[in-house]
Amino acid sequence: MSLSVLLRHRFPTVQMDMAFEVPTPGMTVLFGPSGAGKSTIISAAAGLLRPDECRIVIDDQVLVDTASGVWLSPERRRVGLVFQDARLFPHMSVATNLRFGLRRAPPGPVQFDEVVELLGIGALLMRRPHTLSGGERQRVAIGRALLAQPHLLLMDEPLASLDSARKSEIMPYLTRLKTALKLPILYVTHALDEVAQLADSMVLIEAGHVIACGPLSEIAARADLPLAQRDDAGALLLCRVREHDPGRELTRLEGGGATLWVPLLDAPLEAERRVRIRAREVILAGKPPDAISLHNIVPGEVRRIRGDAARRSVLVEVALPSGTLISRVTPDAIVRLGLSQGKPVLALIKSTSIEVLGN
Repeated sequence: MSLSVLLRHRFPTVQMDMAFEVPTPGMTVLFGPSGAGKSTIISAAAGLLRPDECRIVIDDQVLVDTASGVWLSPERRRVGLVFQDARLFPHMSVATNLRFGLRRAPPGPVQFDEVVELLGIGALLMRRPHTLSGGERQRVAIGRALLAQPHLLLMDEPLASLDSARKSEIMPYLTRLKTALKLPILYVTHALDEVAQLADSMVLIEAGHVIACGPLSEIAARADLPLAQRDDAGALLLCRVREHDPGRELTRLEGGGATLWVPLLDAPLEAERRVRIRAREVILAGKPPDAISLHNIVPGEVRRIRGDAARRSVLVEVALPSGTLISRVTPDAIVRLGLSQGKPVLALIKSTSIEVLGN
């Protein structure tokens, strides 16, 4: 099962020529600078834009194929759409706003009570939109989109207008949504923290072209992509909780072929957790140090070395048995350690620098 997109369209200032395919269900993040073409894809998938050339197929259902003359109208596409602003009806209660989506949809598997529970909006049902916080309004907007029984959910920077506190409030609900309903989701954002917590797949877009597409864990740790040039670049690993050691106040995680110790977590054994390890926090070594305070010494192999002239640094991809780390070091470190592609290396990581997401 997959979502495939081919889109070519000429605007006055840019020529869009994009194509990608991602597995479904799951959340695919469209990531890139303003004007790159992310929202153009959302508009085309929703049927709000007629591109010069386009083919969009979701799980064998053709939404549009200009070559063969297929063009489903927006109401026939079974697509849910969530914008930056909630766009709720101000004269309706939350419950009525939600039922508006349900009333206009054919019968489907998503139930009213399920959505209310999933998004934690039971206490809001009798209130009007103007009495809600920004995060609450967005949760209601997401609920209304879900009750339209979509086959595909489109989210165009849904958290962009929220402050950090409201974003933190709504993020767990988005995680629950993608896990519980198992919908294909296209999600546009500029925020790498949203990507790290939510994405399964990632499409990097620049100036109307797709420059990379694949699983988030692979794209995030590629030293040859613009994402790695950011100061907040880092690798992501999907881990399981294997052990708690209350005496040492540590938890042992395993993922990507690595064992990681982090500060003690409040999580059941075998629970899944995403971890993010920033490139600037990974130290490289040729042999284990004799005495050191950090707990994590992870063996790997150099996969790629790429210079970053703007920061006078070098990015090193470290291949693990089933994952990848990325480290930002000085050019001098490469020379002193004699690093080259294929050479064994140790990644040294402080427990306190490992971000356990959604914890």
